[in-house]
Amino acid sequence: MAYFKQLKTKHWQVQIRRHGIKALTKTFPNRDDAQKWARLVESEIDRGIYVSRYEAEHITFSELVHRYQKEVTPDKKSASREISRLKCLNKFFGELTLAKINSEIVACFRDERLSINLSGATVVKDLNTLSHIIDTAIKEWGYYLPFNPVKNIRKPKVSNSRSRRLSNEEQDILLAQCRKHSLMMESIVIFAIETAMRLGEIINLSWSEIDLERKIATLLVTKNGDVRQVPLSTLAIQSIQHLPRHIESSRVFWRWKTVSSFESSWQRVLSNSNLLNFRFHDLRHEGTSRMFEKGFSLAEVATISGHKTWSMLRRYTHLKAEDLVKKLA
Repeated sequence: MAYFKQLKTKHWQVQIRRHGIKALTKTFPNRDDAQKWARLVESEIDRGIYVSRYEAEHITFSELVHRYQKEVTPDKKSASREISRLKCLNKFFGELTLAKINSEIVACFRDERLSINLSGATVVKDLNTLSHIIDTAIKEWGYYLPFNPVKNIRKPKVSNSRSRRLSNEEQDILLAQCRKHSLMMESIVIFAIETAMRLGEIINLSWSEIDLERKIATLLVTKNGDVRQVPLSTLAIQSIQHLPRHIESSRVFWRWKTVSSFESSWQRVLSNSNLLNFRFHDLRHEGTSRMFEKGFSLAEVATISGHKTWSMLRRYTHLKAEDLVKKLA
């Protein structure tokens, strides 16, 4: 049975007492809200489907983020990038309890992020991280919610297609600026184009994974989890052979410990190069496209780049029209 009491603050407190269930108490700003909550809970108890929301109503999102960053994030390959995303989520949702995060609030977060001209892809990553935190809280940490509110909102459209190619002139300018920065910066850009490897794969590449005689790099840790062997061109080998080796680190490009630390150096080089709308990942795009232009088959390129399907590979492959005209001729 539900008992109602008006407090000195003018709020209404409702208490539900049922045999075999711990007394449930909650406070509302008005009596109507208190009665609605009481009817809902009593209905669930009568149908045998009631689950206590006490924990979800008392744990803050900030506390969940702290636990998530401690227990879940370290096992992810993109841990360093996720930490900045968690800070953003915590800033918006931190003071709210888990039970108060609803679809309307999540939609406001989405719209706020889009209003500062962030790409749809960036906002989707934010929402996916938020969704995973809530799923983890529900499925693994015992906090009850009837559903994950993130899954009820529209996600921004994401355009996976990029046709940004590096012209010969732009490449010369870029490499010149890389050379001014450091010998290793020039080497990593050449290596990226020649191998079409991901930045994370290059940063973590060690000398023990390179067989100079066979001209093969064996990647033990990749984005999709599969071991991959990448053939090394003569230029790729030349770009790393002259690099100084670190006395304590076995990594080839030891100057940068993480992708994040590399990004700060890369942005300075990019700024000095005056290249518009260009990212380091476009070098992978460029390398993949050049393999097709050299006559490599789809299967051969997929084996080198690690793409699983043609639809995924097509996102990175934009052949130059003038080269196709020459081939037709």
